[in-house]
Amino acid sequence: MSELMTPTLAGAAAGLGVAMPMGAMSVLLLQEAMRDRRTAVAAAAGIAAVDLGYAALATALGPWVASHISPVEAWVRLASAVILLVIAARGLYGASPARASAPASAPAPASAPESVPVSAPPPARPVKAFARYVGLTALNPTTALYFAALTTAQGAALGTVAAGAAFLLGVGAASLLWQQSLVTLGSLAGTRVPDGARVWTFRLGYGLVAAYALKIAFPLPTLG
Repeated sequence: MSELMTPTLAGAAAGLGVAMPMGAMSVLLLQEAMRDRRTAVAAAAGIAAVDLGYAALATALGPWVASHISPVEAWVRLASAVILLVIAARGLYGASPARASAPASAPAPASAPESVPVSAPPPARPVKAFARYVGLTALNPTTALYFAALTTAQGAALGTVAAGAAFLLGVGAASLLWQQSLVTLGSLAGTRVPDGARVWTFRLGYGLVAAYALKIAFPLPTLG
C-alpha cells in the first residue's frame, strides 16, 4: 500500500492544481449552488468527471509515449516542465485583486475556458446540469494539455496499472472534493466571495502547477 501512496498524493496535487483556480466555471458553479444545491452538486460532479477523463486518457497514453522516447527522456521532461510553467505563469499573472474580480476577462484557468459566459440560466435538472457542465469544461484544451505534459513526464512512475489507478483516484477525489466545497460555499454565501480569497485560490492552484513543473524538470538533461 505504501508504494501506492506516492502516486495517489501526486494525483491529488494534480487534481487540486487543475481545479483550484477560480475562473468562469467556478463562478457559474457558485451561481448554480445559490439557486439550487441539487443541480450544483451534479454540475460539480460534471466538472470533476472531465478532469478525471482527461487525466485517464493522459495516464493511459503517457507511459506508452515515455517508453518510446527513453533516449531523450530528460529533454521530454524538460519540455513538459516548460509547458506546465507557462500554464502556471499565465495563471499567476492573473492572480491580482483587479484581475480576479473580473473572471470573464481573467486568463482562463485549467478548468475554465475563456469563452464561457459568466451568467447562468435558471436551474436545470441534475442530469442536464451534469451534461451541461461536462460540455462546458471539456471545451477548454488547457486541462488536456496539463495532464498530457504531467503524465508524459512521469511515464515511468505511472507505468503499472496500480500506480496509474492510484494517480487517477487522487485526481478524481481532489477535484470532486474541491468542486463540492464550492457548492457548499455557494449555498451558504452565494457569489460573495472576497477578492482576496479568489486571488489566493489562483496562487495556490497555479503554485502547485509550478511546483510540479520543477519536480519533473530535474535532473536536467546533459549536453553531449
